[in-house]
Amino acid sequence: MSQSVQNVLTARARLGECPVWDSDRQQLFWVDIYNHRVHHFEPATGQDRYFDTGDVVSAIALAGNDRLLVALRDRLAFLSTPTGEITTLYQIEFPHPDTRFNDGKCDSQGRFWIGSVSEAPGQAALYRYDPDGSLHVMETGLTISNGLGWSPDQSTFYLTDSAQHQIYAYDFEAETGTITNRRILVDLGNETVEPDGLAIDCQGNLWSALWDGWCIACFSPAGQEILRVKMPVQRPTCLAFGGSHLSDLYITSASVGLSQKEIQQGLYAGDLFCLSTNFSGMPTQQFLGFSRIQ
Repeated sequence: MSQSVQNVLTARARLGECPVWDSDRQQLFWVDIYNHRVHHFEPATGQDRYFDTGDVVSAIALAGNDRLLVALRDRLAFLSTPTGEITTLYQIEFPHPDTRFNDGKCDSQGRFWIGSVSEAPGQAALYRYDPDGSLHVMETGLTISNGLGWSPDQSTFYLTDSAQHQIYAYDFEAETGTITNRRILVDLGNETVEPDGLAIDCQGNLWSALWDGWCIACFSPAGQEILRVKMPVQRPTCLAFGGSHLSDLYITSASVGLSQKEIQQGLYAGDLFCLSTNFSGMPTQQFLGFSRIQ
């Protein structure tokens, strides 16, 4: 595998996150959380445009033609890509005022799984938003609910709690959308890095962006580290497989919270990167809900 990471977009995002590959259009959507932007990147031309959401936007999912499901600070909404119009679907009242939505992703049944992040330890949670418009609490006691995904055979669900430096594995029942039997799969507690966003390849390997680690890491389905790939930025945040063969790994990054000295050491903080791999990712799952106002 070529382990040369390419800088494909000078974005200077404050907190780039949640890259989502659209195979039909061969394009990438991603967000800049604190600049309230949903970006739309075309690798073939290098062009990038963005929608201003007017609010913190932490995660997105494809939701049919010309539409995205977006997670804003405390609500889920549809974003029309032709017009930029935002239609609220679900408003949530978090138990703590410093809590907001964080990373999210759709499962094979078209349900949107979305976590939260809280300034108060243990106050974050994981939710499942179903196509019928109902929201279900799936896990509690988290601090930074982050990178999530599923094994290729849909038997295992993965969830990252960045503040705990751990990636958990659960037994997953695809038909009912239930998770049970939580165990620690990856424990980075002996390092200063925090596992952030997550991507799963067709072999079941877990690719994790290591916040403050200047790298991304790949772990086997058993949780054993396979490799680390150096990044030109201190804070890679999230990753997604894309490209015509789903073998290009797109990686977002952040500049937020860095000192002037740290920014000088990592001049490309907040940019978008791509790594050509010998691995292949799984197709992006879409949200299968309808436009229902709640």
